[in-house]
Amino acid sequence: MANSLQAKKRVRQTARKTLVNRRRMSRMKTFVSRVEEAIASGDREAAAKVLREAESELMKGAKNGVIHRNAASRTVSRLSRRVAQV
Repeated sequence: MANSLQAKKRVRQTARKTLVNRRRMSRMKTFVSRVEEAIASGDREAAAKVLREAESELMKGAKNGVIHRNAASRTVSRLSRRVAQV
C-alpha cells in the first residue's frame, strides 16, 4: 500500500484515469461492433456511415492515449477494406 502522500495521490489519479479509459475503450468497441453488424447485414451505405463515426471515435481514443495510434489506424484500415468489399 502507498505510504507517501505523493504515492497516495498517484493511486487516486490512476483510479480516475482507469475509469475514464475503460469508458473510452468500451465506446470504441461499441462503434467497431456497429460497423461489423452493418457489414454482416450487407448494407454498404449504412456500413460506410457507421465507419465514419467509428473512425472518429478510434482516432479520439488514439489521441487521448487509450490505444496506440498505429492500432487505431490498423483497425480503421481493416474495417474500411471490409466495407469496400460489401
